Amino acid sequence: MTPTGTYTHGHAESVLRSHRTRTAENSAAYLLGHLRPGLSLLDIGSGPGTITAGLAERIAPGQLTALETAEAVLATTRAEIERRGAHTARYLVGDVHHLDLASDSFDVVHAHQVLQHLSDPVAALREMMRVCRPGGVVAVRDGDYSGFAWYPRLPGLDRWHTLYQAAARANGGEPDAGRHLLAWAHSAGAPTVTVTSSTWCYADPESRGEWGGMWAERISGSAITDQLLDSGLATRADLDEIADAWREWAAHPDGWISILHGELLIHLPAAP
Repeated sequence: MTPTGTYTHGHAESVLRSHRTRTAENSAAYLLGHLRPGLSLLDIGSGPGTITAGLAERIAPGQLTALETAEAVLATTRAEIERRGAHTARYLVGDVHHLDLASDSFDVVHAHQVLQHLSDPVAALREMMRVCRPGGVVAVRDGDYSGFAWYPRLPGLDRWHTLYQAAARANGGEPDAGRHLLAWAHSAGAPTVTVTSSTWCYADPESRGEWGGMWAERISGSAITDQLLDSGLATRADLDEIADAWREWAAHPDGWISILHGELLIHLPAAP
């Protein structure tokens, strides 16, 4: 495991295709009212850059800094931001547990679906608060896998849920991070916190097809596939059955899923 923890999803094309559907509007709405032109923002775990680019547009001409764990991943962020025409971004490789950045450097520090994968989310929050300026905001949003709900309740999807949680915890993460955010913030010494939750819901044929098809591919050919097979938690036949269940769910006219997220804004006190 790396200092930041192992990223359970990996970076297969099926994963990136899903992550590219995320935008500032559908994934950071709880933060947008706190953004304005001229602010500086650190986006931790910028991934394919679709959220990052939206944040950059809202703070322009302020500078956005995108941080990822490897240059190869950061390259996907850079490509999306440049495609969208943002010219005030900079790009860093680093570890959120030990940010190589000066204290009080940013007005806003943001992380989407990051804390759930970390070996020490409390230490990460302390670092995020350290590099945030007095009067600034630290914003985090994470899924809560035990809060997911779907219909119809297919046995293959129950099996997927059990295996995903086992894999994430074996990697040192917490797949139910959403419900832990407030406790982690308190442990990190957060002074003032606003807590909310929100969901993604997929119930129309197009979104069901995208979500179910994506997970059918991910369970069959991504980082979690190798982990489950190598660990003995699942066989190839098990994963094929789960992929079939996702396709069956996607094709069902009554198919519905709600994806729960916890959201947290840490408000740092202004300088005296």
